[in-house]
Amino acid sequence: MGPAGMGLRAARGNAARQSKGSRVIWAKSPAVVRVPATSANLGPGFDAFGLALACYDQVEARVTRGRLTVRVQGEGEQTAGLGERHLVVTAMRAAFDKMGGHPDGLALECVNAIPHGRGLGSSAAAVVSGILAARALAGDGADRLPDAEVLQLAADLEGHPDNVAACLTGGLTIAWRSGGPVRLLRLDVLGALTAVVCVAPTTMATHEARCALPAVVPHADAAANAARSALLLAGLTRDPSLLFDATEDFLHQRYRAAAMPETAELLRRLRQAGIAAVVSGAGPSVLALGLADAEPGLAAVDSIARETGIGWHVTPLKVDRQGATVQPGGTGVPEPGAARQGRSTSQAPGPGVLPAEGSTQGRATKPATNGPQSRECRALLWC
Repeated sequence: MGPAGMGLRAARGNAARQSKGSRVIWAKSPAVVRVPATSANLGPGFDAFGLALACYDQVEARVTRGRLTVRVQGEGEQTAGLGERHLVVTAMRAAFDKMGGHPDGLALECVNAIPHGRGLGSSAAAVVSGILAARALAGDGADRLPDAEVLQLAADLEGHPDNVAACLTGGLTIAWRSGGPVRLLRLDVLGALTAVVCVAPTTMATHEARCALPAVVPHADAAANAARSALLLAGLTRDPSLLFDATEDFLHQRYRAAAMPETAELLRRLRQAGIAAVVSGAGPSVLALGLADAEPGLAAVDSIARETGIGWHVTPLKVDRQGATVQPGGTGVPEPGAARQGRSTSQAPGPGVLPAEGSTQGRATKPATNGPQSRECRALLWC
């Protein structure tokens, strides 16, 4: 970076510090934030890789003069009564602390389509939507909480950066820490790439899945996993014929198998059929990746899932390439049920709304304040 760039960064840093020391002017209009589901790890990319998927949660937040009110439709309706302990609210409070002020009252309307506790990034979505909603409600929120700080705060609240990185920017992300702040690299995946998610009928907390992991792994497994991770990047961005070999994992899936035997069995069957399948995040859902017209095709996933006798909900999803979006002003909320579009292995398909890639729902009407079109982060590397 040249002297001019360094001067610009210093000027922004000074402006942010001055802004944080001043009184926050709250927006009079609500902010609408839409965030995608995410699948982390993708097999060998443990705690580093994330992929955004076209299934969305939406939060509409407004400043009030009264107390906190939270309404939730769709997934997680029972969480509405958590009040200050609701994860979206917790994330908003953390962002308000960073920005130097809290509004008198808040009203939240949440419409959730991302399944909870099933390895599809619902907690990351809540954290990201809360932070971005809080930032949007502050008149100079982008100065008080720049994009790099949004990423850092989200990763700190979530505990690991893989899901939040993909949720923020869309597409495929690699996130890491190197003795300092969290950083991420965003990559565009192949345009023809598609995914099929087998949503598990039961939940599993991430911390429970982590308890199954050993403290050390054989050196040969670590080396094999490094090779598969590199191969996976090539498979997702250049040559999909590599995906089956590239999604073989040596670090975590085998160790978690005993804790979720139904997931392990479905994964075994899918891979036996030649389908590039992985545990989605910490599980218990399963993600299959490939091209829609490839052989063996993703169309076989539904029938294979039915053969297990388990009530998997099988849903094709496109890759989300936009990430989290912020739109000022109330636009209403979509109908719940997006996570339920698709075919269940135990019940008939139900109605639902699954925004396709390229949808304008929830998009900012002016340059976005986050994600790949960010005012500050148009480059692929956040730092």
